[in-house]
Amino acid sequence: MGANLKEVRERIKSVISTQQITKAMKMVSAAKLRRAQDAIVKMRPYANKLNDMLAHILANSSGDSSSSFGISRDVQKVLIVVVTSNRGLAGAFNTNIIKAAQGLMDTKYAAQAQAEKVDILPIGKKGYDFFRKHMKSNRILSDYVNLFADLSFSNVSKVPDLLMSYFESGKYDAIEVCYGRFKNAAVQYSEAEQFLPVPQEASSDNERQTRADYIFEPNEQELLGELIPSILQTQFYRYLLDTHASEHGARMTAMDKATENADEILRDLRISYNKARQEAITSEISEIVGGAAALGG
Repeated sequence: MGANLKEVRERIKSVISTQQITKAMKMVSAAKLRRAQDAIVKMRPYANKLNDMLAHILANSSGDSSSSFGISRDVQKVLIVVVTSNRGLAGAFNTNIIKAAQGLMDTKYAAQAQAEKVDILPIGKKGYDFFRKHMKSNRILSDYVNLFADLSFSNVSKVPDLLMSYFESGKYDAIEVCYGRFKNAAVQYSEAEQFLPVPQEASSDNERQTRADYIFEPNEQELLGELIPSILQTQFYRYLLDTHASEHGARMTAMDKATENADEILRDLRISYNKARQEAITSEISEIVGGAAALGG
């Protein structure tokens, strides 16, 4: 009985220690989430408006001036950018983003995946670790795994610049991005968005008849040459900020749930401990009474 009590006491101490860690991690994630959430909330409307404007301009631009970034071609080779976090303990956050990438390879790009013409560019160690185990190393571009170490726009913009050069050179015919879309601290979605070629607005017959009459200064070709790369850089930056906020929201929620679970385990363990202690006391009293009776006899 004494051994059983000692074991329960050790388990209670272990759960209390773990609970202190989960509480601390929750507080850290909450502090980081406030900053990350503020960044994406301010950035998203701007990035979405620019993206809509880009799609609209490309849909309405003349054939001679249309950007190569908006021209679809026969898809032979695909690059999927997988944006995950560097650390775990965030529930199913990273797993869902990886599943979104796998879903693209299983459906939209199944033929290319079968022919081993789908490459992965992981941002974040969790995605990198997964695909390193499940894909050939020569199909993983690992130069930007640690991009989250510096989320400045100047540093992040190196990646979309590289992606645009890959697409223009014909190295890849389609580039997709899988990332975590932040809604609030408790809700995050895994998203897969086509980055290149730029998805254009589906226009109806009436919209085609009332084609937007843009005035370009100095000229359409020169302006698009500057505008489109800038918008694509901003769009990619949004993917990183969205995922960054989603990670902290998911981790805060996971640690909060872990803390609650620890409370439930502690309650059960304390009940078990009290029962075992009462049984031990009762047993000792019975032994004393029995011994006294024997002596008296």
